[in-house]
Amino acid sequence: MLEDQLRRYFGFTTFRPGQREVITDVVARHDVFAMLPTGSGKSLCYLLAGYQLQGLVVIVSPLLSLMEDQVQHIRLYGEKRVAALNSFLPYEERQSVLQQLKALRFLFVSPEMLQSRQLLERLQEVNVVLFTVDEAHCVSQWGYEFRPDYLKLADVRRQLGAPPCLALTATADQRVREDIIDKLKMSDCHQHIYSVDRKNIALKVEAVQGTLEKQDRLIELVSMLQGPGIIYFSTREWTEEGAALIHQYTDLRVAAYHGGMANEERRLIQNQFLNDEIDVVCCTNAFGMGVDKPNVRYVIHFHYPKHMNAYLQEIGRAGRDGRPSLAVVLYTESDHELPLYILQKEYPTEKQLEQVIAQYIKGQDKELVATIALDVGCSETAARFLQEHISWWAPEMDSQALKQRLLQRIQERIALKTKALWELQQWLKKDSCRRARLLTLYDERLETSPKCCCDHCGLQLADFSRQKTIPVSEVVMPWERRLRLLLDQKEGSYGKKD
Repeated sequence: MLEDQLRRYFGFTTFRPGQREVITDVVARHDVFAMLPTGSGKSLCYLLAGYQLQGLVVIVSPLLSLMEDQVQHIRLYGEKRVAALNSFLPYEERQSVLQQLKALRFLFVSPEMLQSRQLLERLQEVNVVLFTVDEAHCVSQWGYEFRPDYLKLADVRRQLGAPPCLALTATADQRVREDIIDKLKMSDCHQHIYSVDRKNIALKVEAVQGTLEKQDRLIELVSMLQGPGIIYFSTREWTEEGAALIHQYTDLRVAAYHGGMANEERRLIQNQFLNDEIDVVCCTNAFGMGVDKPNVRYVIHFHYPKHMNAYLQEIGRAGRDGRPSLAVVLYTESDHELPLYILQKEYPTEKQLEQVIAQYIKGQDKELVATIALDVGCSETAARFLQEHISWWAPEMDSQALKQRLLQRIQERIALKTKALWELQQWLKKDSCRRARLLTLYDERLETSPKCCCDHCGLQLADFSRQKTIPVSEVVMPWERRLRLLLDQKEGSYGKKD
Protein backbone atom coordinates (compact mmCIF):
# COMPACT_ATOMS: atom_id res chain seq x y z
CA MET A 1 0.00 0.00 0.00
CA LEU A 2 2.80 2.45 0.86
CA GLU A 3 4.51 1.64 -2.45
CA ASP A 4 1.27 2.38 -4.31
CA GLN A 5 1.02 5.80 -2.67
CA LEU A 6 4.72 6.44 -3.26
CA ARG A 7 4.14 5.90 -6.98
CA ARG A 8 0.85 7.79 -7.02
CA TYR A 9 1.98 10.95 -5.23
CA PHE A 10 5.70 11.14 -6.07
CA GLY A 11 6.31 8.92 -9.08
CA PHE A 12 8.90 6.72 -7.32
CA THR A 13 8.81 2.93 -7.43
CA THR A 14 11.07 2.15 -4.47
CA PHE A 15 11.94 3.69 -1.11
CA ARG A 16 15.40 4.83 -0.15
CA PRO A 17 16.98 3.15 2.91
CA GLY A 18 15.11 4.08 6.08
CA GLN A 19 12.12 5.80 4.51
CA ARG A 20 9.66 2.92 4.65
CA GLU A 21 10.57 2.00 8.23
CA VAL A 22 10.19 5.59 9.46
CA ILE A 23 6.88 6.13 7.65
CA THR A 24 5.47 2.85 8.98
CA ASP A 25 6.22 3.85 12.59
CA VAL A 26 4.84 7.37 12.09
CA VAL A 27 1.60 6.07 10.57
CA ALA A 28 1.29 3.74 13.58
CA ARG A 29 1.32 6.97 15.66
CA HIS A 30 4.62 6.38 17.43
CA ASP A 31 7.04 9.16 18.33
CA VAL A 32 9.95 8.67 15.94
CA PHE A 33 13.53 9.92 15.90
CA ALA A 34 15.22 9.43 12.51
CA MET A 35 18.80 10.18 11.58
CA LEU A 36 19.08 9.79 7.83
CA PRO A 37 22.08 10.98 5.80
CA THR A 38 21.93 14.09 3.64
CA GLY A 39 20.29 13.26 0.33
CA SER A 40 18.31 10.30 1.67
CA GLY A 41 14.92 11.96 1.22
CA LYS A 42 13.95 12.88 4.78
CA SER A 43 11.07 15.08 3.62
CA LEU A 44 9.32 12.12 2.02
CA CYS A 45 8.90 10.60 5.50
CA TYR A 46 6.45 13.28 6.66
CA LEU A 47 4.92 13.90 3.25
CA LEU A 48 3.83 10.33 2.59
CA ALA A 49 2.85 9.87 6.24
CA GLY A 50 0.65 12.95 5.87
CA TYR A 51 -1.35 11.32 3.10
CA GLN A 52 -1.84 8.26 5.29
CA LEU A 53 -2.88 10.14 8.44
CA GLN A 54 -5.47 12.47 6.87
CA GLY A 55 -5.07 15.74 8.71
CA LEU A 56 -2.67 18.67 9.06
CA VAL A 57 1.06 17.95 9.25
CA VAL A 58 3.02 20.73 10.97
CA ILE A 59 6.69 20.91 9.99
CA VAL A 60 8.96 23.09 12.14
CA SER A 61 11.87 24.38 10.06
CA PRO A 62 14.61 26.81 11.17
CA LEU A 63 15.60 28.19 7.78
CA LEU A 64 13.35 30.58 5.88
CA SER A 65 15.00 29.87 2.52
CA LEU A 66 14.65 26.13 3.09
CA MET A 67 10.95 26.59 3.91
CA GLU A 68 10.34 28.40 0.64
CA ASP A 69 12.22 25.73 -1.33
CA GLN A 70 10.27 22.93 0.36
CA VAL A 71 6.91 24.54 -0.35
CA GLN A 72 7.81 25.04 -4.02
CA HIS A 73 9.13 21.48 -4.24
CA ILE A 74 5.91 20.00 -2.87
CA ARG A 75 3.81 22.09 -5.25
CA LEU A 76 5.78 20.66 -8.17
CA TYR A 77 4.28 17.27 -7.27
CA GLY A 78 0.82 18.78 -7.66
CA GLU A 79 0.08 19.32 -3.96
CA LYS A 80 -1.50 22.76 -3.53
CA ARG A 81 -2.57 22.37 0.10
CA VAL A 82 0.75 23.55 1.47
CA ALA A 83 1.87 26.87 2.98
CA ALA A 84 4.62 28.41 5.09
CA LEU A 85 4.42 30.79 8.04
CA ASN A 86 7.30 32.86 9.34
CA SER A 87 7.80 36.26 10.91
CA PHE A 88 9.09 37.80 7.67
CA LEU A 89 5.84 37.27 5.79
CA PRO A 90 3.73 40.42 5.34
CA TYR A 91 0.82 40.65 7.78
CA GLU A 92 -1.77 40.13 5.05
CA GLU A 93 -0.11 36.91 3.86
CA ARG A 94 0.11 35.55 7.41
CA GLN A 95 -3.59 36.23 7.93
CA SER A 96 -4.41 34.55 4.63
CA VAL A 97 -2.58 31.38 5.70
CA LEU A 98 -4.34 31.40 9.09
CA GLN A 99 -7.73 31.65 7.42
CA GLN A 100 -7.09 28.59 5.24
CA LEU A 101 -5.51 26.35 7.91
CA LYS A 102 -8.40 23.88 7.86
CA ALA A 103 -7.90 23.36 4.13
CA LEU A 104 -4.15 22.70 4.36
CA ARG A 105 -2.40 19.35 4.48
CA PHE A 106 1.14 20.60 5.16
CA LEU A 107 2.17 23.71 7.12
CA PHE A 108 5.82 24.75 7.37
CA VAL A 109 6.39 27.07 10.30
CA SER A 110 9.38 28.70 11.98
CA PRO A 111 9.84 27.97 15.71
CA GLU A 112 9.33 31.60 16.72
CA MET A 113 5.97 31.72 14.93
CA LEU A 114 4.73 28.90 17.16
CA GLN A 115 4.94 31.34 20.07
CA SER A 116 2.09 33.32 18.51
CA ARG A 117 -1.05 32.91 20.58
CA GLN A 118 -3.20 33.55 17.51
CA LEU A 119 -1.51 30.75 15.55
CA LEU A 120 -1.73 28.29 18.44
CA GLU A 121 -5.43 28.99 18.90
CA ARG A 122 -6.08 28.42 15.21
CA LEU A 123 -4.03 25.20 15.20
CA GLN A 124 -6.03 23.95 18.19
CA GLU A 125 -9.14 24.19 16.01
CA VAL A 126 -7.78 21.81 13.35
CA ASN A 127 -6.74 18.16 13.39
CA VAL A 128 -2.94 18.19 13.70
CA VAL A 129 -1.97 14.57 12.98
CA LEU A 130 1.83 14.90 12.95
CA PHE A 131 4.28 17.34 14.54
CA THR A 132 7.54 17.20 12.58
CA VAL A 133 10.75 18.81 13.81
CA ASP A 134 13.16 19.21 10.91
CA GLU A 135 16.85 19.90 11.61
CA ALA A 136 16.14 18.49 15.09
CA HIS A 137 19.76 18.95 16.21
CA CYS A 138 18.77 22.59 16.83
CA VAL A 139 16.93 21.30 19.93
CA SER A 140 20.09 20.13 21.70
CA GLN A 141 22.33 22.39 23.74
CA TRP A 142 25.16 20.07 22.63
CA GLY A 143 24.32 20.64 18.96
CA TYR A 144 26.33 23.11 16.91
CA GLU A 145 23.23 24.98 15.74
CA PHE A 146 21.29 25.09 19.02
CA ARG A 147 18.25 27.39 18.92
CA PRO A 148 16.47 28.35 22.19
CA ASP A 149 13.09 28.57 20.42
CA TYR A 150 13.32 24.83 19.81
CA LEU A 151 13.18 24.21 23.57
CA LYS A 152 9.59 25.46 23.56
CA LEU A 153 8.41 22.91 21.01
CA ALA A 154 7.53 20.20 23.54
CA ASP A 155 5.06 22.56 25.21
CA VAL A 156 3.67 23.64 21.84
CA ARG A 157 3.03 20.01 20.93
CA ARG A 158 1.27 19.46 24.26
CA GLN A 159 -1.03 22.42 23.57
CA LEU A 160 -1.89 20.89 20.18
CA GLY A 161 -3.11 17.70 21.80
CA ALA A 162 0.21 15.84 21.77
CA PRO A 163 0.16 14.50 18.19
CA PRO A 164 2.92 12.03 17.24
CA CYS A 165 6.32 13.70 16.88
CA LEU A 166 8.79 12.99 14.09
CA ALA A 167 12.28 14.41 14.75
CA LEU A 168 14.59 14.46 11.73
CA THR A 169 18.29 15.19 11.39
CA ALA A 170 21.22 14.15 9.23
CA THR A 171 24.00 14.52 11.80
CA ALA A 172 23.92 13.87 15.54
CA ASP A 173 26.14 11.89 17.87
CA GLN A 174 24.75 9.77 20.72
CA ARG A 175 24.72 12.62 23.26
CA VAL A 176 22.86 14.96 20.91
CA ARG A 177 20.34 12.25 19.97
CA GLU A 178 19.51 11.54 23.61
CA ASP A 179 19.18 15.27 24.34
CA ILE A 180 16.78 15.77 21.41
CA ILE A 181 14.50 12.94 22.56
CA ASP A 182 14.54 14.29 26.13
CA LYS A 183 13.90 17.95 25.22
CA LEU A 184 11.03 17.08 22.86
CA LYS A 185 9.54 14.77 25.52
CA MET A 186 9.21 11.93 23.03
CA SER A 187 7.71 8.94 24.84
CA ASP A 188 8.36 5.33 23.84
CA CYS A 189 10.38 6.76 20.97
CA HIS A 190 11.17 4.53 18.00
CA GLN A 191 14.66 5.35 16.73
CA HIS A 192 15.97 4.83 13.21
CA ILE A 193 19.68 5.60 13.09
CA TYR A 194 21.45 5.32 9.75
CA SER A 195 25.12 5.91 9.06
CA VAL A 196 26.29 9.39 8.08
CA ASP A 197 28.61 7.66 5.60
CA ARG A 198 27.90 8.34 1.92
CA LYS A 199 29.91 5.48 0.45
CA ASN A 200 29.65 6.72 -3.13
CA ILE A 201 31.37 10.01 -2.26
CA ALA A 202 35.18 9.82 -2.31
CA LEU A 203 36.98 12.13 0.11
CA LYS A 204 40.08 14.13 -0.82
CA VAL A 205 42.03 16.88 0.96
CA GLU A 206 44.84 18.88 -0.63
CA ALA A 207 47.14 21.23 1.25
CA VAL A 208 48.48 24.06 -0.92
CA GLN A 209 51.02 26.79 -0.25
CA GLY A 210 48.91 29.90 -0.66
CA THR A 211 45.87 31.52 -2.24
CA LEU A 212 47.46 31.78 -5.67
CA GLU A 213 48.36 28.10 -5.77
CA LYS A 214 44.91 27.27 -4.46
CA GLN A 215 43.26 29.20 -7.28
CA ASP A 216 45.47 27.53 -9.88
CA ARG A 217 44.54 24.15 -8.44
CA LEU A 218 40.84 25.03 -8.42
CA ILE A 219 40.95 25.81 -12.14
CA GLU A 220 42.83 22.57 -12.81
CA LEU A 221 40.22 20.57 -10.93
CA VAL A 222 37.10 22.08 -12.50
CA SER A 223 38.73 21.79 -15.94
CA MET A 224 39.39 18.10 -15.36
CA LEU A 225 36.44 16.82 -13.31
CA GLN A 226 33.14 15.58 -14.68
CA GLY A 227 30.40 17.96 -13.62
CA PRO A 228 28.04 19.38 -12.60
CA GLY A 229 29.79 20.71 -9.51
CA ILE A 230 29.38 22.95 -6.48
CA ILE A 231 32.22 25.03 -5.01
CA TYR A 232 31.84 26.42 -1.50
CA PHE A 233 33.49 29.68 -0.43
CA SER A 234 33.37 31.42 2.94
CA THR A 235 32.32 34.90 1.75
CA ARG A 236 30.15 36.57 -0.84
CA GLU A 237 33.12 38.32 -2.39
CA TRP A 238 34.95 35.05 -2.88
CA THR A 239 31.99 33.44 -4.67
CA GLU A 240 32.09 36.20 -7.26
CA GLU A 241 35.88 36.06 -7.51
CA GLY A 242 35.76 32.30 -7.99
CA ALA A 243 33.03 32.48 -10.63
CA ALA A 244 34.94 35.18 -12.53
CA LEU A 245 38.09 33.07 -12.43
CA ILE A 246 36.37 29.96 -13.77
CA HIS A 247 34.57 31.97 -16.45
CA GLN A 248 37.85 33.48 -17.64
CA TYR A 249 39.96 30.32 -17.73
CA THR A 250 37.54 27.53 -18.65
CA ASP A 251 34.70 26.81 -21.05
CA LEU A 252 32.33 26.03 -18.18
CA ARG A 253 29.00 27.75 -17.57
CA VAL A 254 29.39 29.18 -14.07
CA ALA A 255 27.45 31.43 -11.69
CA ALA A 256 27.96 32.91 -8.23
CA TYR A 257 25.31 32.46 -5.55
CA HIS A 258 25.10 34.06 -2.09
CA GLY A 259 22.71 35.57 0.42
CA GLY A 260 23.33 39.13 -0.74
CA MET A 261 21.65 38.54 -4.09
CA ALA A 262 18.00 39.30 -4.83
CA ASN A 263 15.61 36.41 -4.29
CA GLU A 264 14.65 36.37 -7.97
CA GLU A 265 18.29 36.14 -9.06
CA ARG A 266 19.02 33.32 -6.62
CA ARG A 267 15.92 31.44 -7.73
CA LEU A 268 16.97 31.82 -11.38
CA ILE A 269 20.47 30.46 -10.73
CA GLN A 270 19.09 27.60 -8.68
CA ASN A 271 16.65 26.63 -11.43
CA GLN A 272 19.32 26.91 -14.13
CA PHE A 273 21.55 24.59 -12.13
CA LEU A 274 18.73 22.10 -11.57
CA ASN A 275 17.99 22.14 -15.31
CA ASP A 276 21.66 21.57 -16.30
CA GLU A 277 21.95 25.05 -17.80
CA ILE A 278 24.84 25.85 -15.42
CA ASP A 279 27.84 23.55 -14.92
CA VAL A 280 29.28 25.02 -11.73
CA VAL A 281 27.87 27.10 -8.88
CA CYS A 282 30.31 29.11 -6.74
CA CYS A 283 28.45 29.70 -3.51
CA THR A 284 28.37 30.28 0.21
CA ASN A 285 26.48 27.90 2.47
CA ALA A 286 23.34 29.86 1.52
CA PHE A 287 23.14 27.45 -1.43
CA GLY A 288 22.20 23.82 -1.15
CA MET A 289 19.49 23.54 1.50
CA GLY A 290 16.47 22.11 -0.23
CA VAL A 291 18.30 21.73 -3.56
CA ASP A 292 17.85 18.13 -4.66
CA LYS A 293 19.88 17.66 -7.85
CA PRO A 294 20.69 13.96 -8.31
CA ASN A 295 23.64 14.24 -10.70
CA VAL A 296 26.05 16.60 -8.89
CA ARG A 297 29.38 14.86 -9.45
CA TYR A 298 31.68 16.89 -7.20
CA VAL A 299 31.76 19.35 -4.32
CA ILE A 300 34.88 21.43 -3.75
CA HIS A 301 35.52 23.43 -0.60
CA PHE A 302 37.73 26.37 -1.51
CA HIS A 303 37.32 27.33 2.14
CA TYR A 304 36.48 24.58 4.58
CA PRO A 305 33.42 24.95 6.86
CA LYS A 306 33.44 25.48 10.62
CA HIS A 307 32.44 21.98 11.71
CA MET A 308 32.03 18.44 10.46
CA ASN A 309 28.22 18.57 10.41
CA ALA A 310 28.36 21.37 7.84
CA TYR A 311 30.98 19.49 5.83
CA LEU A 312 28.80 16.37 5.68
CA GLN A 313 25.71 18.37 4.74
CA GLU A 314 27.56 20.23 1.98
CA ILE A 315 29.31 17.24 0.40
CA GLY A 316 25.96 15.46 0.65
CA ARG A 317 24.75 17.58 -2.28
CA ALA A 318 26.83 15.26 -4.49
CA GLY A 319 25.98 11.80 -5.74
CA ARG A 320 22.32 11.63 -4.81
CA ASP A 321 21.78 9.36 -7.81
CA GLY A 322 24.07 6.81 -6.17
CA ARG A 323 26.84 7.17 -8.75
CA PRO A 324 30.50 7.74 -7.75
CA SER A 325 31.15 11.37 -6.79
CA LEU A 326 33.98 13.39 -5.30
CA ALA A 327 34.46 15.80 -2.39
CA VAL A 328 37.65 17.90 -2.34
CA VAL A 329 38.92 20.32 0.29
CA LEU A 330 41.67 22.78 -0.67
CA TYR A 331 43.34 24.48 2.26
CA THR A 332 46.35 26.52 3.27
CA GLU A 333 47.73 27.05 6.77
CA SER A 334 46.47 30.64 6.66
CA ASP A 335 42.92 29.35 6.12
CA HIS A 336 42.80 28.35 9.79
CA GLU A 337 42.41 32.02 10.77
CA LEU A 338 39.25 32.64 8.73
CA PRO A 339 36.80 30.29 10.51
CA LEU A 340 38.02 31.55 13.89
CA TYR A 341 37.39 35.12 12.77
CA ILE A 342 33.89 34.20 11.54
CA LEU A 343 33.17 32.28 14.75
CA GLN A 344 34.06 35.26 16.92
CA LYS A 345 31.79 37.52 14.86
CA GLU A 346 28.84 35.23 15.60
CA TYR A 347 28.62 36.62 19.14
CA PRO A 348 28.51 40.13 20.61
CA THR A 349 31.41 41.63 22.52
CA GLU A 350 30.86 42.40 26.21
CA LYS A 351 30.52 46.10 25.38
CA GLN A 352 27.91 45.43 22.68
CA LEU A 353 26.08 43.15 25.10
CA GLU A 354 25.90 45.90 27.73
CA GLN A 355 24.61 48.42 25.17
CA VAL A 356 21.86 46.11 23.92
CA ILE A 357 20.70 45.18 27.44
CA ALA A 358 20.65 48.84 28.53
CA GLN A 359 18.49 49.88 25.58
CA TYR A 360 16.26 46.82 25.97
CA ILE A 361 15.65 47.60 29.66
CA LYS A 362 14.53 51.11 28.68
CA GLY A 363 12.06 49.98 26.04
CA GLN A 364 11.17 46.41 27.08
CA ASP A 365 10.43 45.56 23.45
CA LYS A 366 11.73 42.10 22.54
CA GLU A 367 10.99 42.66 18.86
CA LEU A 368 13.56 45.48 18.70
CA VAL A 369 16.47 43.54 20.22
CA ALA A 370 17.92 42.53 16.84
CA THR A 371 17.60 46.08 15.49
CA ILE A 372 19.37 47.49 18.55
CA ALA A 373 22.11 44.87 18.22
CA LEU A 374 22.72 45.75 14.57
CA ASP A 375 22.81 49.45 15.46
CA VAL A 376 25.64 48.90 17.98
CA GLY A 377 27.72 46.97 15.44
CA CYS A 378 26.78 43.32 15.96
CA SER A 379 26.80 40.94 13.03
CA GLU A 380 23.46 39.57 11.81
CA THR A 381 24.25 36.25 13.49
CA ALA A 382 25.08 37.94 16.80
CA ALA A 383 21.90 40.01 16.58
CA ARG A 384 19.83 36.86 16.07
CA PHE A 385 21.58 35.22 19.04
CA LEU A 386 20.64 38.15 21.28
CA GLN A 387 17.07 38.27 19.96
CA GLU A 388 16.54 34.61 20.78
CA HIS A 389 18.21 34.56 24.19
CA ILE A 390 16.99 37.87 25.58
CA SER A 391 13.40 37.02 24.71
CA TRP A 392 13.95 33.67 26.45
CA TRP A 393 15.62 34.87 29.66
CA ALA A 394 14.79 38.56 30.14
CA PRO A 395 11.39 38.09 31.86
CA GLU A 396 13.07 36.21 34.73
CA MET A 397 16.16 38.38 35.36
CA ASP A 398 17.44 41.85 36.10
CA SER A 399 19.98 43.42 33.75
CA GLN A 400 23.08 42.26 35.66
CA ALA A 401 21.90 38.66 35.96
CA LEU A 402 20.90 38.70 32.29
CA LYS A 403 24.34 39.94 31.27
CA GLN A 404 26.12 37.24 33.29
CA ARG A 405 23.87 34.51 31.93
CA LEU A 406 24.46 35.68 28.36
CA LEU A 407 28.23 35.89 28.85
CA GLN A 408 28.21 32.37 30.25
CA ARG A 409 26.20 31.08 27.29
CA ILE A 410 28.52 32.86 24.83
CA GLN A 411 31.57 31.25 26.45
CA GLU A 412 29.90 27.83 26.34
CA ARG A 413 28.96 28.19 22.68
CA ILE A 414 32.39 29.48 21.64
CA ALA A 415 34.06 26.59 23.49
CA LEU A 416 31.79 24.05 21.80
CA LYS A 417 32.29 25.57 18.36
CA THR A 418 36.05 25.93 18.81
CA LYS A 419 36.25 22.23 19.67
CA ALA A 420 34.18 21.35 16.59
CA LEU A 421 36.47 23.50 14.42
CA TRP A 422 39.55 21.86 15.94
CA GLU A 423 38.14 18.39 15.18
CA LEU A 424 37.62 19.34 11.54
CA GLN A 425 41.10 20.85 11.26
CA GLN A 426 42.65 17.72 12.75
CA TRP A 427 40.70 15.64 10.26
CA LEU A 428 42.13 17.71 7.39
CA LYS A 429 45.65 16.82 8.55
CA LYS A 430 44.87 13.15 9.13
CA ASP A 431 47.44 10.76 7.62
CA SER A 432 45.23 7.66 7.66
CA CYS A 433 41.77 6.77 6.30
CA ARG A 434 39.60 9.90 6.36
CA ARG A 435 36.33 8.01 6.22
CA ALA A 436 37.20 5.90 9.27
CA ARG A 437 38.09 8.99 11.32
CA LEU A 438 34.98 10.86 10.20
CA LEU A 439 32.74 8.01 11.32
CA THR A 440 34.31 7.87 14.79
CA LEU A 441 33.11 11.44 15.39
CA TYR A 442 29.55 10.09 15.09
CA ASP A 443 30.12 6.99 17.24
CA GLU A 444 30.40 4.75 14.17
CA ARG A 445 32.99 2.33 12.86
CA LEU A 446 34.06 1.73 9.27
CA GLU A 447 33.35 -1.92 8.54
CA THR A 448 34.45 -2.05 4.89
CA SER A 449 36.04 0.65 2.73
CA PRO A 450 34.36 1.50 -0.58
CA LYS A 451 36.32 1.17 -3.81
CA CYS A 452 36.93 4.93 -4.01
CA CYS A 453 37.39 5.81 -0.35
CA CYS A 454 39.81 8.70 0.24
CA ASP A 455 43.18 10.13 -0.74
CA HIS A 456 44.90 7.92 1.85
CA CYS A 457 43.31 4.76 0.42
CA GLY A 458 44.46 4.95 -3.20
CA LEU A 459 41.94 7.43 -4.64
CA GLN A 460 42.55 8.24 -8.32
CA LEU A 461 41.24 11.55 -9.66
CA ALA A 462 41.20 10.04 -13.14
CA ASP A 463 38.15 8.03 -12.07
CA PHE A 464 36.20 11.30 -11.85
CA SER A 465 37.55 13.07 -14.95
CA ARG A 466 35.65 14.22 -17.98
CA GLN A 467 36.97 13.14 -21.36
CA LYS A 468 38.21 16.51 -22.55
CA THR A 469 40.30 18.59 -20.15
CA ILE A 470 41.98 21.95 -20.47
CA PRO A 471 45.81 21.81 -20.40
CA VAL A 472 47.30 23.18 -17.18
CA SER A 473 49.36 25.68 -19.17
CA GLU A 474 46.14 27.36 -20.29
CA VAL A 475 44.82 27.96 -16.79
CA VAL A 476 47.79 29.64 -15.12
CA MET A 477 46.87 33.20 -14.24
CA PRO A 478 48.70 36.19 -15.73
CA TRP A 479 51.06 38.12 -13.46
CA GLU A 480 48.69 41.14 -13.19
CA ARG A 481 45.94 39.04 -11.59
CA ARG A 482 48.47 37.27 -9.37
CA LEU A 483 49.78 40.61 -8.10
CA ARG A 484 46.28 41.92 -7.38
CA LEU A 485 45.33 38.73 -5.55
CA LEU A 486 48.54 38.86 -3.54
CA LEU A 487 47.78 42.45 -2.48
CA ASP A 488 44.19 41.53 -1.59
CA GLN A 489 45.46 38.61 0.48
CA LYS A 490 47.81 40.86 2.46
CA GLU A 491 44.96 43.23 3.27
CA GLY A 492 43.24 40.34 5.07
CA SER A 493 39.68 41.35 4.21
CA TYR A 494 37.28 38.53 4.96
CA GLY A 495 34.06 40.02 3.64
CA LYS A 496 30.50 38.90 4.31
CA LYS A 497 30.08 35.20 4.90
CA ASP A 498 26.70 34.33 3.39
